Amino acid sequence: MKKILGVIAIVGLAVIIMSATPEKPQGKTLQMYGVAFYNLENLFDTIHDEGKNDYEYLPDGANKWGTLKYTNKLKNMAQVLSKLGTEITQKSGLTQVCKSPAIIGVSEIENSNVLEDLLKEPVLKDKGWKYIHIEGPDQRGVDCGFLYDPTIFHLEHYHLTPFVYTSGDPDRRPTRGFLLASGTIAGEKIHFIVNHWPSRAATSEYREMGGAQVRKMIDSIQAEDPKAKVVIMGDLNDDPKDKSVTKALGAKHVQADCGDHDMYNPWYDVLYKVGQGTLLYDGKWNLFDQIIFTGNLLNKDGVKDYSELKFYKNEIYLRDFLMSQEGKNKGAPKRTHVSGVWQNGYSDHLPTQIFLVKEVK
Repeated sequence: MKKILGVIAIVGLAVIIMSATPEKPQGKTLQMYGVAFYNLENLFDTIHDEGKNDYEYLPDGANKWGTLKYTNKLKNMAQVLSKLGTEITQKSGLTQVCKSPAIIGVSEIENSNVLEDLLKEPVLKDKGWKYIHIEGPDQRGVDCGFLYDPTIFHLEHYHLTPFVYTSGDPDRRPTRGFLLASGTIAGEKIHFIVNHWPSRAATSEYREMGGAQVRKMIDSIQAEDPKAKVVIMGDLNDDPKDKSVTKALGAKHVQADCGDHDMYNPWYDVLYKVGQGTLLYDGKWNLFDQIIFTGNLLNKDGVKDYSELKFYKNEIYLRDFLMSQEGKNKGAPKRTHVSGVWQNGYSDHLPTQIFLVKEVK
C-alpha cells in the first residue's frame, strides 16, 4: 500500500442551491473556509495498472481512452476544481469571498499519477496545494483522494480504513475504503473522512455496512477526544433519507435534534423540499454527494457565536457549463461519455460544498 503526498491548488467558486443561511453577526469579521466534494467520474490515465481491471480506459479499450481524451478530461476537471470553495453568490446578489478552499475530497481517481497530472494543469499548478492518495483494493482501480491547502489545513495524520463485508457473500469483490485525514483549521482539531460507498448495483445492505463502519470510526475519534469535530464527505450512492445515512450512520436533518456527537445532514431539504440533486437518473434527481458533520459544528437555538469553527451554509455547485444543453440528456450533468460517445464533458455528478466560519480576533 502506498502513501503519497503531492501538490495541488484550487481557487474561485460560484454558486447554486443552498439551505437556510445563518445571519452574520454584526460588527464581527468572519473568516470563511470552503470544504467541497467532487466525484471526478473515471479519471483514469492511459496506462494499465497491474492487477486492475482498467482495460476500458486504455487507448485500445472500449472507450478508446487515448491522450486527447485524457488531457481534455484533466483540463475539464481542473477547470471545476479551480472554481470551488471561495466565492459565494447569495440569492440577494451579495457576494462574500473566502481566502481559499481548505479541503476538496474527490472520488473515482485511478491512482496518484492522475493527481500529479491534474496538478500540472495551468489553473492549478501555482496554487501550492497538496494531496493524499492511498492505493485501495477496488478491482477497477478507482480510489478516493484528499486535496488541501496546507496554509489552512495543517495535516497531522492520515490513513485508509478498509471496507469490511460483515454479512452476505464473503467473496464479494473488495471495494473502496474510508480515507481519513486529521489536522487543524484555525487552530482547531478537525477530522475528514472521504467515502465512496458500494454502488446501486449492490443492495442497500452493503451501503448500510459502509454507514455503520464510518459511524464506528467517528465513535472511536470521539472516544479519544469528546470535543472532536468530524466531517464526512463522499459519493454515498444513497440519498439523505436512505437507511445507510439515517440509520447506519445516524445522520439527522433537524438541527435542534443534534447533540454535539450526532451527525447533521444539511442536504435533506435541498433534495426533498428544493428538489435539486447532484445526479440525474431517469429524469429524477438523486443527491448521493453529501457532506455531513458533527453537531458541535452547529450554532443552535438562535445563537450566533462564531468564536469557534462553525457551519455557515451548504451548496450544490451548479453552473450552466457543467450541464448538457441539448439532446436527450438536456438538463443533466454533462458527463465524459454517453452511450459510448465521447462528450468531452465533466462528470455525471455535481460537486457539493459547505462553508465553515470562525471569527477573526
